[in-house]
Amino acid sequence: MSIDMQNGVFVTTHGLMLDAVIGQVRAAAQAGVSAAWLPQVFGNDALTTLAVTGREVPGIKLGTAVIPTYPRHPLMLASQALTAQSATGGRLTLSVGPSHRAVIEGAYGYSYDRPIRHVREYIAALAPLLRGETVEYRGETLSAVGTVNVPGATPPSLMLAALGPAMLRLAGEMTDGTVTLFTGPRTIANHVVPTITRAADQAGRRTPRIVVGLAVCVSDEVQARRELLGSIYTAVGTGSEPSYQAMLEREGVATTVDVAIIGDEKTVEHKLRQYADAGATEFMATLFGTDEENTRTLELIASFG
Repeated sequence: MSIDMQNGVFVTTHGLMLDAVIGQVRAAAQAGVSAAWLPQVFGNDALTTLAVTGREVPGIKLGTAVIPTYPRHPLMLASQALTAQSATGGRLTLSVGPSHRAVIEGAYGYSYDRPIRHVREYIAALAPLLRGETVEYRGETLSAVGTVNVPGATPPSLMLAALGPAMLRLAGEMTDGTVTLFTGPRTIANHVVPTITRAADQAGRRTPRIVVGLAVCVSDEVQARRELLGSIYTAVGTGSEPSYQAMLEREGVATTVDVAIIGDEKTVEHKLRQYADAGATEFMATLFGTDEENTRTLELIASFG
């Protein structure tokens, strides 16, 4: 079985010891999954965890999904990312994004004014730093002057979390691609792919990577798993942000659970193929079932790509 889309898993880190996170990545690698992606939330630092994990688990590609830009200066993030890239033998994809107003203003106390301007200036400073270049950048929202030298580190692939039209155009113009969440196949095909691809073409960049974040569960208990996922999303407030709601409206569905992929192997395979047909180049699956269901899900995921 094959599908023209790279496979990957989104690794849960919240509340887990480092060994448990490494165990999840090792299980994915042993199952034959191509990539493991870690979030940056209020817990384990994603890049530090990936640097350690990459030393413990060879072969599997590693990525962040995603690092918020506001709390980390581009010089600092470049240093952290290049160190992780060196530690993992060049397997890192660095995905960044502005996060959400409630997090940036509510938790960090930074202004979330004009996030598009902020991200454009941030990437303008960060991208050359990742290539080992000297920057002397002074913008409206930030300044960055200097060079980051991590011997042996190659530039990681740089991605931007983007959902709205302006951010997608920015991703296509200045980065290698985008990471989406709660975005259905119709929206990928009619909104994400054409918007980012057109911007990349106009900027003379190669075809962008489009990574779709999906909740996936191979299960014979579809309704029970829908209810479980709904309770998980409700508990953490996931999907309530306006940018996510806009994607659901584009897809014509009511809730984040409606874009989850749940069912037997044939059903899950069919729904994953819809994303490949829509133009997604990669997917990262969040597993949320029983141990037996997660094993079935991993086996199916590993058969793609």
